[in-house]
Amino acid sequence: MPAHAQPSGKGRLSSLTKLDIELIEDIAAFYNDPEGFVRYVFPWGQAGTPLANETGPDVWQCDVMGEIRKALLAGQSADAALQTAIQIAVSSGHGIGKTGFVAWIILWFMSTREFPQVVVTANTKTQLTTKTWRELSKWHNLSINKDWFTWTATKFAHVLYPEVWFAAAIPWTEHNSEAFAGTHEKHVLVVFDEASAIADKIWEVTEGAMTTPGAMWLAFGNPTQTTGRFAQCFGKFKHRWATRQIDSRTAKMANKAQIQKWIDDYGEDHDFVRVRVRGVFPRAGNLQFIGLDVVAAAMRRKAEGYQHFAKTMGVDVARHGDDQSVITRRQGKHVWPQRKYRIKDLMELADVVAGEIHEFKPDAVFIDATGLGWGLIDRLRQMGFGKLIFPVQVGEKAVSENRYWNKRSELWSLGRDWLSEGGCLPEDPEMETDLTGPQYGYDNRMRIVIESKDDMKSRGLSSPDCADSLLLTFASPIASTTATPAKSWRDRLGVRNKTQGSAQAA
Repeated sequence: MPAHAQPSGKGRLSSLTKLDIELIEDIAAFYNDPEGFVRYVFPWGQAGTPLANETGPDVWQCDVMGEIRKALLAGQSADAALQTAIQIAVSSGHGIGKTGFVAWIILWFMSTREFPQVVVTANTKTQLTTKTWRELSKWHNLSINKDWFTWTATKFAHVLYPEVWFAAAIPWTEHNSEAFAGTHEKHVLVVFDEASAIADKIWEVTEGAMTTPGAMWLAFGNPTQTTGRFAQCFGKFKHRWATRQIDSRTAKMANKAQIQKWIDDYGEDHDFVRVRVRGVFPRAGNLQFIGLDVVAAAMRRKAEGYQHFAKTMGVDVARHGDDQSVITRRQGKHVWPQRKYRIKDLMELADVVAGEIHEFKPDAVFIDATGLGWGLIDRLRQMGFGKLIFPVQVGEKAVSENRYWNKRSELWSLGRDWLSEGGCLPEDPEMETDLTGPQYGYDNRMRIVIESKDDMKSRGLSSPDCADSLLLTFASPIASTTATPAKSWRDRLGVRNKTQGSAQAA
């Protein structure tokens, strides 16, 4: 029974009406029954409310709440020494109503347990504060027992015991992982929303909170990555987790027209549809963003007709001692052998780049402006190359912001398209390794995310300097100012007629 009816609340009890006490007793009866609680406390089908046209939870929501009920009853019938934590992972497509479901579970847990400790986090602070936590506010205001609790931007607490009976919204960082460590409270609930992007370290520390018998850990998310602890809930650690994979097409809230458009555009088994609609993980073999076969084909091809296109240079500046500065010269489909340098002095590197500019006479020079790149850019501008120099901030927003997480992800995508559409590369094993090394995934907005250099290095791979230098040349379309323009069809026809006339005269 909730603490509303405990001796420490006697002063409160004296002012309660019979209906208040009945409400407390009714809700206490839902200790093992989250679905019963959800149907009881919200105004389903009641005119004048936001739920006037709703009949109750969706089928998948009832299934998951049934799993919780089943696990609770099984735990109560087991020997106390053998009780384990309840761990449920739900992988889903988009638009199924999972954020609302998270709010229901928090309200149910807070309403039916005395002095609980509830920790809620999400993939990003923005997701947590503007979606997950605000959804809790919405459902709190709709609940029949809303006067029991108070909601703030970071805390959801019992009005009588705000310091010991509360749920906390805690943005995660690997530096505050202790916030997810074990607790001695009897009732513990941890909720991960958009769990795919929560760091493994936070998962590992949270396991310490699961030593309390009956502790509950719920993880929800889109299956955007095939690696990491969320994916392992459905694989390596499946024996510890009750799992559900929810297809958006089965959810009553989902936008069926949009879903069908995605299927028509991509196909049933495309990774985009697998993740965004079906709620299943991308195929493991597709983690590699650029395939070896694509690069090998580009290295076998020989470019023709590239002389009519703009000349571009890409300069990737070494940021660490084991990295190298790489210069790429590209014209249309043709790429010359790269120039690679291990030069620590930026002034010396600027002289080298200046020499390359004089020799190649490019229409544009794209330089990675991250880290030391700005020093090189400033020096080249001092040397009189300002009109040719274009800084590229790979961490900034992509031009196609709805498709790519950042500029770097966009450049890799443009480079992959160029390779697939006939780009020609010189034979270079280092370039091949760099282009085929990075893996990819999707963020919570289903934008492509290319693996970071730091993550590549953690897998034992080198910084892809050769690839990055090439991909910088796709940073912006450039018109040629030096190349001979291609002949028009009229010019070509005139040349052909002239040639034929000469042959006939001979």
